[in-house]
Amino acid sequence: MHSLAEYDHNLSTTVTIGAFDGVHIGHQLVLDQLKQTAKTFQTNSLVITFVPHPRIFFSSDTDLRLLNSLQEKIELLAKQGIDYLVLQSFDAQFASQSPDIFVKNMTNYLHMKHLLMGYDHHFGKQQSGDFSAIKSLEKKYNFEVHQIDVLAVENVNISSSIIRNLLNEGKIKLANEYLSYPYMIEGSVVAGNHLGRTINFPTANVAVDDPYKLVPKKGVYIVKAQVVGQEIYGMMNIGKRPTVDGKNQTIEVYLLDFKQDIYGESIQISFLERLRDEQKFSSLEALKQQLLRDKEVLKNYVSNIKF
Repeated sequence: MHSLAEYDHNLSTTVTIGAFDGVHIGHQLVLDQLKQTAKTFQTNSLVITFVPHPRIFFSSDTDLRLLNSLQEKIELLAKQGIDYLVLQSFDAQFASQSPDIFVKNMTNYLHMKHLLMGYDHHFGKQQSGDFSAIKSLEKKYNFEVHQIDVLAVENVNISSSIIRNLLNEGKIKLANEYLSYPYMIEGSVVAGNHLGRTINFPTANVAVDDPYKLVPKKGVYIVKAQVVGQEIYGMMNIGKRPTVDGKNQTIEVYLLDFKQDIYGESIQISFLERLRDEQKFSSLEALKQQLLRDKEVLKNYVSNIKF
C-alpha cells in the first residue's frame, strides 16, 4: 500500500512507524513486539515506512547511504511475518502534518488501536510528535500508545547508523551479525576493460542500481552471487585498481568456476568476509599471484561451509 487510505479492511490495527533501514536485529525485536501486541489484542500488525527516506527528502544531496533498496526492505519486512506494510510517500504535505492530524488519519484510515513508538521517535511537523505528545491524544482518538525500550545486544545499541559505520570500516562480519543476514548489493553486469581475462581472472563489473545504496569499504571480499538463477561463490574487489592506475571506483567480482556470459544480467552480491585491503602491486604478475592466494582462501572457505 502506498498511503494510509489504501488500507481497506475493517479489522483494527496495531501500528509501528519507522524508516527500518536494514531491518536489523533491533528492528526485528520491535517487529516481534508489534506482532505479539497485535496477537494479544486481536488486531492486524501494520508497519508504516517512508519513501523516500526522510533525510533524503529534506536534502537530496545528503551523504546518507542506505542499507537497503526499497525492494530489499519490502522483502525483508515480508519475511518478518507482519500483516500489512504501508509505503508512505514522504513529501512536503506529509512532513507538515501536525501529530494530531497524523494520528487522526491513522485512526480513521487504519482503525489503529495500538501504536508502538521507539524511545527517541519523533514524527510530524518539526518532529513535534514525540511520545508525550502522542500519548496526550489517546483519549481523543481512542487508541493506546506503547513505548519501546532501548534495544541492545551485548551492551551495544543496534542502529542503522552503527551498521553503516561498520560497513564503511570494512567490518563485514559484525555488520552481518547485527543485520542477521549477509549485507547485499544489487545491480547490473556491465562491460569493463577485460583486464582480468589477461591474467586468467575474468571479472563481472557491477553497476549498483540504487544511487543511495551503501557500498562497503574498499578492499577484497568473499561473496556469494545470485545471477541467472544460480548461486555462485566468488571474490569481489571494490576500489580504483591502483596497480593499473585506475581513476574511478569499480566493483568487480570473480565467480568461482563460472564461465557464462552474463553481460546485462541482474546480479545480487552478498558479502560474507573481508579478505584484505586493496593493494598496488609492482606488476600484473604480482597481482595475479596474490589473486591465486586469495582464490585458495576462497576455495577453503567454500569447502568448510556446511550445506
